[in-house]
Amino acid sequence: MKTFPMFLTMAGRRVVIAGGGEQAAQKCRLMLKTEAEICVHAPELEPELADLHREGRITWVTDPIDPDAFAGAALVFVATGCPGLDASLHDLAKIAGTVVNVVDQPDLCDAITPSIVDRDPVVVAIGTEGTAPVLARQIKTRMEEVLEPRLGDLAALAGRLRDRAAMRLQPRKRRDLWRWVFNGPARDAHARGAEREAAQLIKEAIDTAEFGAAGVAPVALVGAGPGSKDLITLRGVQRLQEADIIFYDRLVDPEVLELARRDAERVYVGKAPGCHSWPQDQINGVLVSAAKQGKRVVRLKCGDPGIFARGAEEIEALKAADIPFEIVPGVTAASAAAASLGDMLTERDKTDTLVLTTGRCADPDSPPDWLDHLKQGTNVAFYMGVKAAAEIEAAVAKSGLAGQIEARIVSHAQMPSEVSVACRATDLAKTIASHDIANPAIIFLRCPRVAVASAATSPISVPA
Repeated sequence: MKTFPMFLTMAGRRVVIAGGGEQAAQKCRLMLKTEAEICVHAPELEPELADLHREGRITWVTDPIDPDAFAGAALVFVATGCPGLDASLHDLAKIAGTVVNVVDQPDLCDAITPSIVDRDPVVVAIGTEGTAPVLARQIKTRMEEVLEPRLGDLAALAGRLRDRAAMRLQPRKRRDLWRWVFNGPARDAHARGAEREAAQLIKEAIDTAEFGAAGVAPVALVGAGPGSKDLITLRGVQRLQEADIIFYDRLVDPEVLELARRDAERVYVGKAPGCHSWPQDQINGVLVSAAKQGKRVVRLKCGDPGIFARGAEEIEALKAADIPFEIVPGVTAASAAAASLGDMLTERDKTDTLVLTTGRCADPDSPPDWLDHLKQGTNVAFYMGVKAAAEIEAAVAKSGLAGQIEARIVSHAQMPSEVSVACRATDLAKTIASHDIANPAIIFLRCPRVAVASAATSPISVPA
């Protein structure tokens, strides 16, 4: 980010607007939504600003502008409509040490005015760092449609009841309460205009500590997808935003963690092949321990938690401790790799069987029996198969189908570092070495079904 979004406290602070025309009026309308003291410096005012001055809502100053005019201002808008004059006033404001916004001159701006969705006290600010204001307005329109008009009133009601909730509920219960308020019947009632009903529902929930959030499992095994943060599911994002603590894997994209609550604790439990810094038993133990402490836990796994992710072992540990859990599926690496290739994992009349297998097992002396899978009509996806490439080649040779098998390799699917190559199934090891391919990678071996000629066109062999 070149700019950092922040909400400034404006009550009782002075905002200076240099200019008396339409551009200045636009900035004035925006500032009138706040509790700032607005001072307009201009020799003349257009009608709207003149009316605001007569009503006592703004201060009008006609004196010549010098640095003292800007001194101590929380924010300065330069909006005369004359680029040359605006640049000069910008220099004077900088001498005074103020934060300046010069209309339509982003290079002279310390602060850029965002597009705003106003549901006071709920405010959504949308910025594009001055590069695409039309896009910002489009996003604003979408947000206006998503957020009900009276949402701010509900937020204000929640604010008035925060002390009441703090007196009666523990922190974990309070988070569950507000999650219930903004996702359940109280919000529905308020949106349809039943403010009293909504308030009563919230007050009863606070006093009784009974609301729907109690049914949410304290531990969620969440699939983060194959890497890119936009491939995690909406439910996965929701669980991240609800989590008190997140235990995440080595291959999880750091940007995925940015989707979580800012104050959620993050614990790295990554395990690289050959150097298991976190034994599985230890991971199982911390999941159970955190849940027993009353924390809402997310176990964040790359891909899908149910596919070569040792999720079953963690579930068994949770079951043994009588701790409820939830599985949130994710996009698995084979799906992501096939999509990168512009390919389908199955295809009618050609590939009717999909096999997900692994290039290595817990016991290195007992590799999977890949020969059982190498059949016509089958697409075999090998997870983490790079180091087993030579053994996979040998299995292909024994299958007798080497000439029919299509081989493709995808490393770091859906990531900027993605590499994909096609080769003969008997050249896997050589291809991987020549392209410097490393795990995480998927190796596809596909053996399409051979079409059978129809009886009408096939020659018939008659025994002698």
